[in-house]
Amino acid sequence: MSDVIRTRREGGILEVTLDRPKANAIDLKTSRLMGETFQAFRDDPDLRVAILQTAGDKFFSAGWDLKAAANGDAVDGDYGVGGFGGLQELRDLNKPVIAAVNGIAVGGGFELALSCDLVYASDHSSFALPEIRAGTLADAATVRLPKRIPYHVAMDLLLTGRWMDAAEAHRWGLVNEILPKEKLMERVWAVAHLLDNGPPLVFAAIKEVAREAENMSFQQAMNMITKRKFRTVDILYASEDNREGFRAFAEKRDPVWKGR
Repeated sequence: MSDVIRTRREGGILEVTLDRPKANAIDLKTSRLMGETFQAFRDDPDLRVAILQTAGDKFFSAGWDLKAAANGDAVDGDYGVGGFGGLQELRDLNKPVIAAVNGIAVGGGFELALSCDLVYASDHSSFALPEIRAGTLADAATVRLPKRIPYHVAMDLLLTGRWMDAAEAHRWGLVNEILPKEKLMERVWAVAHLLDNGPPLVFAAIKEVAREAENMSFQQAMNMITKRKFRTVDILYASEDNREGFRAFAEKRDPVWKGR
């Protein structure tokens, strides 16, 4: 797509690489490119899972490009269709996205990883939200982090800006697995292939229900499911794939998912 955002397709998998030396920082133009990339992924019926990685070994991403900001990029400028980094506010993204974190994920880079569904990290990776030291708000992290980990741990990271290594991130459940950097992408691609062979309509329903249920009571969410008020659930329950799953179980064979 560009020198900054590279993509590679393999079957139903889209690999997205952010390559913006030295720290993979994201300015407004890059954010818009990322939004266009993930919007196209969302809307392509042949794509089922995305991998987000970045170039280099030192930085996953330093987040917001402060040099670009100093040269005129407004903090409240046009980040593009998906908000900062193309993922944070991309509506109806009902396909799994895997983050491969290799290196420092700081500020908006940390928030970018939080926007993904699965996070795999190399053992030398680290995470921080230093916005407090610059007198500004880590906005997406302030919304998401207390919902992902214990409140007091989230507040510690937000209020102090301290660093968290990969082992601690794994302990709090922010990272699914820690791997040596030379094994990271091998593991991420293995998971991506597993998901590519999975039931896409079920994945879509899982993502929509999990997202929308955050603001509902348990009973409200269950009522929405049983009454087929979620669009993805309604599609799933009326689909060939739903019937195929039952048939395959009864016939003791692997199901063949068609996404319809």
